[in-house]
Amino acid sequence: MNGYFDYNATTPLLPVAQEAWIEASAKHWYNASGLYREGGFTNRKLNEARERLGELLGCEAERIVFTSGATESNNALFYSLAQLAKPESTVLSSAIEHPSVREPLRSHFANRIEHLVTLPSGQVDLDSLAEKLKTPHRALVTMMAANNECGALQPWREMLALCKSMDIPFHTDASQWIGKLPAHELGECDYITGSGHKFGGPKGVGFLVMKEETETLHFMRGGPQEGGRRAGTENYPSVEAMVTALECLTPQLDNIAANQTNYRQQFIAALRKEWSEVRVIAEQGECLWNTIMFVTPRQDNRKWLARLSQRGFQVSNGSACSALKDGSSTVLAALGASVEEMRQVLRVSGGWNTELSDWMALADAMKDVLNDFDAS
Repeated sequence: MNGYFDYNATTPLLPVAQEAWIEASAKHWYNASGLYREGGFTNRKLNEARERLGELLGCEAERIVFTSGATESNNALFYSLAQLAKPESTVLSSAIEHPSVREPLRSHFANRIEHLVTLPSGQVDLDSLAEKLKTPHRALVTMMAANNECGALQPWREMLALCKSMDIPFHTDASQWIGKLPAHELGECDYITGSGHKFGGPKGVGFLVMKEETETLHFMRGGPQEGGRRAGTENYPSVEAMVTALECLTPQLDNIAANQTNYRQQFIAALRKEWSEVRVIAEQGECLWNTIMFVTPRQDNRKWLARLSQRGFQVSNGSACSALKDGSSTVLAALGASVEEMRQVLRVSGGWNTELSDWMALADAMKDVLNDFDAS
């Protein structure tokens, strides 16, 4: 039995990624910026990985900056744009963004942030965006491609088209989209951020796709690595493992999505067979095939987490990056959840190899936990 249901927080390292990391670490551990032959070969391997990632994302390799993950990428992007923005410039975002977007935006743009309307489906209202884009001095629109809490898929293609029509840069944090849904169109966005550990790669590696090949960052200062855009010795083994993981998953995504969507629906049906009052957050909208956020029948979610963990199941009450700040209250409030519901919400996120039997075992475990609560 696979009891791990927190894939939106982090994923196990895929075997092919592990093999790629070991080989790269053994053969190509040299400094990619070194002027000796071995360093030059490592640099070529690094740029080959950049080319391969560019093909997967549908963008020019020269736009890609390798980083330690989406958190660094988001911080670097907003810091850099804030340095260049005029004092009157504003940013359009949403109230359901990941903390790695929300917090650096607050830090660098302060009171110059406007939120778009979020519908009960979890999607951002396109009419709201179209109207707000008419206001002058918009420095950026930033909107996640897929929500890490409820799994809602955002209409990023339509948002990008609206932004292009007004000549306003568009950024998407695609951390939850990449590795779950086809990513080859994402390269049309002006800015993209992602993390390798969200799709079977190692922790501590990610990327930022810049709008222009010659665009520079003003964040990590030091050496001339990454074309002078991000200082620090390049982490080629982790980059290789990350790209290999995405190459492995991409051809399988359609079949995975079809199977897992069916498993997800059967899990929801199993819950409702026992407790018809179970409310799935943002159920009306299009959603990631692996994600369900729902309000449990009775009891604080921390008690559910503890009891399920004792039975071998790992679930969450929302973003791990929000866990020390009273869960996912910011996102849930934007989605219309009450204060009481916020205390009872659980997020379940499966993976590429999660079987139907795993989903049903979790449903059975939840039934047992509720019976324990009723008996105590």
